Amino acid sequence: RGQLWQGRSSGDFEERAWQEAALGSIIVYRLPWTWKCSKLLMKFIHAGLNTIAMILAIVSMVAVFEYHNARNIPNMYSLHSWIGLTAVIFYSLQLFLGFAVFLLPFAPVPLRAALLPIHVYSGLTIFATVIATALMGITEKLIFSFPVYSASPPEATFVNCLGLLLVIFGALILWMASRTHWKRPPEENLLKSMGFEVIQQFAELHHKNA
Repeated sequence: RGQLWQGRSSGDFEERAWQEAALGSIIVYRLPWTWKCSKLLMKFIHAGLNTIAMILAIVSMVAVFEYHNARNIPNMYSLHSWIGLTAVIFYSLQLFLGFAVFLLPFAPVPLRAALLPIHVYSGLTIFATVIATALMGITEKLIFSFPVYSASPPEATFVNCLGLLLVIFGALILWMASRTHWKRPPEENLLKSMGFEVIQQFAELHHKNA
């Protein structure tokens, strides 16, 4: 017992952490209580979370490579490692292009409008790829840690359940990100709704004082 959590615990921790940071960057625009914040502020939060996720992804990869090299384990031989490295590479490209096109004020509006659907789609695809990479990593770790994995030891059953929860969690995030009613309204609609609320509150206050 306990062998499952030995070995690559440092790299695994950073890998989970960058997955969580990437998740936060996806749903930050989909939370209704953030819609009243300025779009520029939400852009900075979105970019900041993605930057943190990218840093943690690099740290996790370095930790895994160091662990493999210290124990003479071959690198980049499994599908898990191939897809994981591909996800990190595309994530770095996504981050760079996001900064250049959507955060810095140099890109023309037509270019932003044309690239936004691609940016959203590629972000969701990378997130789904990260979920798949995590599931493959869990399975790989279980097989290497338990020669009798087929006997379903308690640790294996527990981690299998965590894998199922990860799939459900990822599906919910993708569902939220794909629903139009979870999408941040256009800026002019937000201003109108906020103005209506201010007028309504003023009218209620005036009615109470009358």
